[in-house]
Amino acid sequence: QVQLVESGGGLVQAGASLRLACAFSGRSFSSYAMAWFRQAPGNEREFVASISVSGANTFYADSVKGRFTISRDNRKNTVYLQMNSLQPEDTAVYYCAAAFRTVCSGYGPDYDYWGQGTQVTVSS
Repeated sequence: QVQLVESGGGLVQAGASLRLACAFSGRSFSSYAMAWFRQAPGNEREFVASISVSGANTFYADSVKGRFTISRDNRKNTVYLQMNSLQPEDTAVYYCAAAFRTVCSGYGPDYDYWGQGTQVTVSS
């Protein structure tokens, strides 16, 4: 069974940066495409970023393109989300997700496993 544990969330001011990490265990990490989603209060969960199994391909939501960077370290079984120039509208619970596929996807149902989430709060 795959387990995903997110870390790195917190409270920051607008313009600041945060780096989220998601530790993967239970299966072969290099067989799973990874993604980050987020959910703000009262909103549906939305796609943020995805990365292929090799890390060579990435895919971003328009709202974060140019500010967020997804990466992975297949030796450490970890996926990261570097978030720069954070804005209050980025406030949400951020979830890590894993899909048994090689390519990126922004579609939630493609993902087989989900973490518990980490809170990111950006004050103005």
